Amino acid sequence: MNKAVKRIIIGTSVTAAGAAALAAEAYLFTKKMMRIALDRDIPKNPGKSISRISGSLPDAEIMAKIKTAASELKEKITKTVEISSYDGEKLVGHFYENKSPKRIIIAMHGWRSSWANDFGSISEFWHSNNCSVLYAEQRGQNNSGGDFIGFGLIERYDCLEWAKWVNEITGKKLPIYLAGISMGASTVLMASGLKLPENVAGIMSDCGFTSPQSIWKHVVENNLNLSYGMISGVANDICKKKINMSANDYSTIDALTENTIPVLLIHGTDDTFVPIDMTYENYKACTAPKRILVVPGAGHAMSYIVDKKSYEDEVNEFWKSCENIYQNSNN
Repeated sequence: MNKAVKRIIIGTSVTAAGAAALAAEAYLFTKKMMRIALDRDIPKNPGKSISRISGSLPDAEIMAKIKTAASELKEKITKTVEISSYDGEKLVGHFYENKSPKRIIIAMHGWRSSWANDFGSISEFWHSNNCSVLYAEQRGQNNSGGDFIGFGLIERYDCLEWAKWVNEITGKKLPIYLAGISMGASTVLMASGLKLPENVAGIMSDCGFTSPQSIWKHVVENNLNLSYGMISGVANDICKKKINMSANDYSTIDALTENTIPVLLIHGTDDTFVPIDMTYENYKACTAPKRILVVPGAGHAMSYIVDKKSYEDEVNEFWKSCENIYQNSNN
């Protein structure tokens, strides 16, 4: 064997070994990230990954206010309920009943968050405007059952079950609104593609993403500064194994092109976790009556805190328009 051929063989072997090592490293990283994304229990040593996912650090003063509002909301809840999901998992909710309700809100919280943290700040506004609210605990989190989080792919069916429960206790007498924040926003938007009860009058989405695939790609490429192309196939395989659906099997875009229920979309311009472009995509795709509120300077899930007045004005106008449509359809 001459020296030139020998160098080529050695070089090829080194390259192949390097590629194999890189592939193995990418697989292990993807497996760890998918556990953080989907598993009820995150890895024991997630390192810096979980703190980098959102792309920004929370403001300590704002987080303290959110924590206080969450505690106050918990103290007001008098009824905790349990139902079964379509696949037999236990779903837990907290019903805050209004004495003179005009509407009922089903509120879906975000990824690795809680109903009290995500809705404590806005709860008094809802209650003072004659809303009874069912604060759901998303599957795979907190007290609800399920080993995995589904990024809206499976939680959308839970929205339907909660709407059925609301109608059972109210006799379908009131308009229902599905409201969600972050992953909860994507959940309620995906639910719009289902055959929802006729008294679901509107859907309110605050900083939702378009699909698991799109948000994972954004986080990996923009917040973790890695190539999503190297890990997307493995991520999809793991996702399908855990929740029986791939990350790109369904999206808010798919749902909104079929949806007929009015939608309000809200997003902050400074969101580094879920880019505002995803809300613009949702708005463009929606074929039903739609409204959009963009809040300058608001980070992820911070629109209500940054501009409370604009947020409340827009929601009130949305309720008014939805209930005009709802009443006309029932006359």
